[in-house]
Amino acid sequence: MTIFDIAAALTVLAATFGLLNHHVIRLPHTIGLVVISLVTSIVILMLNAGWPELGIAPAVQGVLERIDFHEALMNGMLSFLLFAGALHVDLRTMREQVWAIGILATLGVILSTVMVGVAIWWLLNTMGLPIPLGYAMVFGALISPTDPVAVLGILKTVKIPRSLEIKIAGESLFNDGVGVVVFLVVLALAAGGHGGDGVDAGEVAILFAKEALGGSVLGLVAGYISYRALASLDEFALEVLITLALVMGTYGLAHHIHVSGPIAIVVAGLLIGNQGMSRAMSDKTRDHVQKFWVLLDEILNSILFLMIGFEVLVVGFNQSTLMAGAITIPIVLAARYISVGLPLTALRMLGERFTRGAIPVLTWGGLRGGISVALALSLPPSEVKPVILSITYVVVVFSIIAQGLTMKPLVARVVKTDEGSGKG
Repeated sequence: MTIFDIAAALTVLAATFGLLNHHVIRLPHTIGLVVISLVTSIVILMLNAGWPELGIAPAVQGVLERIDFHEALMNGMLSFLLFAGALHVDLRTMREQVWAIGILATLGVILSTVMVGVAIWWLLNTMGLPIPLGYAMVFGALISPTDPVAVLGILKTVKIPRSLEIKIAGESLFNDGVGVVVFLVVLALAAGGHGGDGVDAGEVAILFAKEALGGSVLGLVAGYISYRALASLDEFALEVLITLALVMGTYGLAHHIHVSGPIAIVVAGLLIGNQGMSRAMSDKTRDHVQKFWVLLDEILNSILFLMIGFEVLVVGFNQSTLMAGAITIPIVLAARYISVGLPLTALRMLGERFTRGAIPVLTWGGLRGGISVALALSLPPSEVKPVILSITYVVVVFSIIAQGLTMKPLVARVVKTDEGSGKG
């Protein structure tokens, strides 16, 4: 099959499964696609077990193996999805939450990485699945950041106070970029501890600063240049093209100069969404730009979540890794609760006000998604990679389906809008 054939098949399946979900299952769109594709994958595996001569599973697996999930997401879809999400975030409201968002997206990710890494290292060694502490920390790094694609998708279906929504969206947008940087640093440390040259603390600090700060600067510069270009004309087709060029050019340049592409795109998206939309576009152009990015966001989301469901066919599972994945779920949730609760409690003691129920909603709403799977798939071949990949997939599927479907009743139960409405 050619790349076009694969893209056509994914698009047809996304449309077909989306139609089935809309008329029959009636789950939130992205969750419905994951559920249907996951069930389809399980049926294929059962057919293969009963009638291996049909060769259905090997044929489907062969197609899926031609799709580099890490490459498709991290160097393709992610830039468009992050920009589309950042366009709709109110920067003025975000400024009121800047300390909470900043701490959750940095210290929160690092704290969760350490807690999950230590716990998983002890758990897997206890279960007879030995894993070096360095690679346990790598797992902690790839599973700790919340996935902005999954989180923003769920926020479309749940009504919560605006201040809390901005906190959740802002954290997910920024901790994605920070999380990828942490993952690269921890992976370098783990590789250095196993026959590599080693990485010292100074190199870690320089790498982190270059990736994060460099990405921010690149996003500001590219966003400002695009803003000036948008302000110089009133032609909606060309202005849509300029925003598309901004995303693709910035993300590609970030990769080549070794700074964080996700952070650059989020910063550029915030600038265009808050300044470009209001000051550099006419009403007609603004409407076309918004509709274009909403449509592109929906299409890419559909294909991404479809692919997540089908990845079960290429992820190797056995009884031990399934059990380890199930036990890992409460560990990840507990680490998330602590890494959210400690910073927010400290900020509350310093005078910040938060919506009642913010901690449980941020904990349960911290969905993991395709980015964690993509990072796990990007690990170099080793005896621990299949274990990490299997556990990651179990946690991600639980997060998208179980946490995603129960967010609405949780919010209805714990969120109180009578307080924290200002800085919440």
